[in-house]
Amino acid sequence: MASALRRGRDEEFADYMAARQASLLRTAYLLCGDRHTAEDLVQTSLAKLYLAWDKVEARSSVDGYVRRILVNEHNSLWRRAWKRKESATDAVPEVDHHLDAYDDGTSARLWSFVQTLPRKQRAVIVLRYYEGLSEAEIAETLGVSAGTVKSQASRALAALRERTPSSLAPPVSPADLPAPSHRSHPSPREDQS
Repeated sequence: MASALRRGRDEEFADYMAARQASLLRTAYLLCGDRHTAEDLVQTSLAKLYLAWDKVEARSSVDGYVRRILVNEHNSLWRRAWKRKESATDAVPEVDHHLDAYDDGTSARLWSFVQTLPRKQRAVIVLRYYEGLSEAEIAETLGVSAGTVKSQASRALAALRERTPSSLAPPVSPADLPAPSHRSHPSPREDQS
């Protein structure tokens, strides 16, 4: 009886893993910018999820749970002393030029600017704009308030606007421009200046 339950549990986890592994790898890659580190993050996150599989009662919340594990694991990588060690070499290491399926070339150039953001801001940007999560979902995933998500996103977008060359800026259409003001009298605020 117990072995049948364990087999059913293992099959359910294997099905989940097969269905979500590619998406988790994409998220991990966007968080850390390195394919090998991303694979390690996903492997560690799935191992931790497997250990807690019976505790996750609402199967609809598994994605949020594993994303939180993924972000926490990524954050803990930067806390480890061995990760902070730098070593100088004469040769530049080869860079993995893996591009996501959604990339049209412009986002690859933009991604180099996203990677310069602090890790908390980068996590918010990845979860919001690459994974399409709402502010509430991001707050839940990161274990912070919605206000923190908003402020981190605001700071990150401001930094990206400063760092991104105008050649990567989206074209501005007349519909995006503010409407002209048709007031004939100045507002009280304008009177005070």
